[in-house]
Amino acid sequence: MMNINVTEFESSLSGKGCRIAIVLSRFNEMITESLLSGALSKLKALGVSPNDIVLARVPGAFEITGTCRQLIASKKYDAILTLGAVIRGETPHFDVVVNAVAGGVGELAAKSDIPVIFGVLTTDNVEQAMNRAGLKSGNKGADVAEAAIEMINLYKKIK
Repeated sequence: MMNINVTEFESSLSGKGCRIAIVLSRFNEMITESLLSGALSKLKALGVSPNDIVLARVPGAFEITGTCRQLIASKKYDAILTLGAVIRGETPHFDVVVNAVAGGVGELAAKSDIPVIFGVLTTDNVEQAMNRAGLKSGNKGADVAEAAIEMINLYKKIK
């Protein structure tokens, strides 16, 4: 094996001093409130002060991207978490919303100087969504909160 010295950017999970914005869809509220609870619990556990967290509630997942753009432009936050739940129905509306929000958040994440973390569930049914919001498969809200803190610290190391 070749011995090569490389610089490695190591991140941490310390949220002390991190300013977080959360954009939460109200649609499918039973699920999104559970995602929010998971995110807030994880942020607290990682040392983020409640005074450093803001919450923007939007009507549905489609409105997440525009709100994120406004939050990025404010330059007040170290990361943005997006939380929502889009559940497949009987019409193509699911595909339209999922593609718009995933593409929009992905583009913002790629172009922004801060992490924009995608935490919008896209499931075939309510049971799958509930499982990912804390019932069986962990809590995606907690997962994206942890990812945000890790990415904030990684971005800081890179800069």
